[in-house]
Amino acid sequence: MKVVLAIDLGTTGNRVIAFSKKGKIIAKSYYEFPQIFPQPGWVEHNPFDILNTTKKALQDVLSVVGIDNVVSMGITNQRETTIIWNKNTGEPVYNAIVWQCRRTKSICDQLSGYSSIIKEKTGLPLDPYFSSTKIKWIMENVDGVEEQINKGNLLFGTVDSWILWNLTGGEIHATEPSNASRTLCFNINTLEWDNELLKIFGVPESILPEVRESGSHFGYTDAKILGKEIPITGILGDQQASLFAQGGWEQGVVKNTYGTGLFVMISTGADLLKLNNLVNTVAWKINGKVDYAIEGSIFVGGSCIQWLRDGLKIIKSSAESEELAESLDSNGGVYFVPALVGLGAPYWDPAARGMIIGITRGTQREHFVRAALESIAYQTKDVIEEIKKSTKLHFTKLRVDGGVTQNDFLMQFQADVLNMTIERPKLIETTAFGAAGISGISTGFWNMEEFSKVRKVDKIFTPNPDENKNNLHYSQWKEAVKRAGHWIND
Repeated sequence: MKVVLAIDLGTTGNRVIAFSKKGKIIAKSYYEFPQIFPQPGWVEHNPFDILNTTKKALQDVLSVVGIDNVVSMGITNQRETTIIWNKNTGEPVYNAIVWQCRRTKSICDQLSGYSSIIKEKTGLPLDPYFSSTKIKWIMENVDGVEEQINKGNLLFGTVDSWILWNLTGGEIHATEPSNASRTLCFNINTLEWDNELLKIFGVPESILPEVRESGSHFGYTDAKILGKEIPITGILGDQQASLFAQGGWEQGVVKNTYGTGLFVMISTGADLLKLNNLVNTVAWKINGKVDYAIEGSIFVGGSCIQWLRDGLKIIKSSAESEELAESLDSNGGVYFVPALVGLGAPYWDPAARGMIIGITRGTQREHFVRAALESIAYQTKDVIEEIKKSTKLHFTKLRVDGGVTQNDFLMQFQADVLNMTIERPKLIETTAFGAAGISGISTGFWNMEEFSKVRKVDKIFTPNPDENKNNLHYSQWKEAVKRAGHWIND
């Protein structure tokens, strides 16, 4: 059976999935890797942990499907995460600085005078979330980096570029517009690296990857690594890949991915709608045509449940959260603002910090768990309301994906809070499926119509509106967010 592979490079782990022409998962493998927190608000990964778990997952899947049956592979990745490495030795100069990391807030403050021009050219707010300030931080804080850049020895990449370069044996240093548009160096109007932006951030053009179309031939895997050359024929940032798999080229399709963070996205086609409190981004570029999207990037989604498990240790597994939340009739007045790494859209407040409010003598761990799940739904509503307020786009249902969507309590609560239908697909590995899709379409394994027909709905959640109650709870949530904001100073 011929298959297309998807390499899904996530924030907490990497997976590889083999898809058949009917969209069936033939084999998959997943490995978590360590999260590194050197200081409060700082998040790092070891780049070799990212690479080695990817290789291991690839080898697992290939041992099941057989390398001769692989038509092509696509890559999708955690975006904005920044790696700089030596092109001669392959050694990173520093750990990967993760998209969640807040260490560059002071750099953003110093460059605040350029906010308007940055937003105009990139569609992005000036925030530590994006890559350029991370590059600047590495250049200013890691010994020898500027000298090595001047010698032409260093390369920058987001995680897609790092994996592509390694899998091709150091032959290909490239990316594509959905990832490039998250760096603060890429002009989404001209679809090129922008000299003025590079000057603002002090980023040398020599370290940047070549930008190719999202659905194009990126090269072959090094036969020494996997035993045979496999064509890599598509790359998309994780949220764009999810939108692609959800049929995001159709008008009015809005999706939310419930992963480490939450990412609400809607395609605007060829129209670039510039909004102040949301991100304007490239969705993809295929066959010379670029599609744009509006995105609300929320930094802490499923990771707040992970924090309850690993940090507070009040649950043993993420799955336990559903049962605990459903054991209560209400949240008991407890609200959790999960600003564990600041707040993203639509607030863009890197100085916000997490807060649990409304605690009384009657508060139990179940209330903490329910408040965490409810915070995921409320943050999603914040972004949906912003899209409604700022555009004339029409939508009546939300297509969802990501591991947290298996929580039926959350999905029903989300439908109630939004007063919208929620549509959960049978295949929740939507991000990986989008990467496989763009790769398979590039090689003719699927055409667009065949690929869209593969998508099947698992469950529909319809709202049970109690408008007065929902409005009251949402207004209390907004008050809690206000109190958590602007908490720290440098």
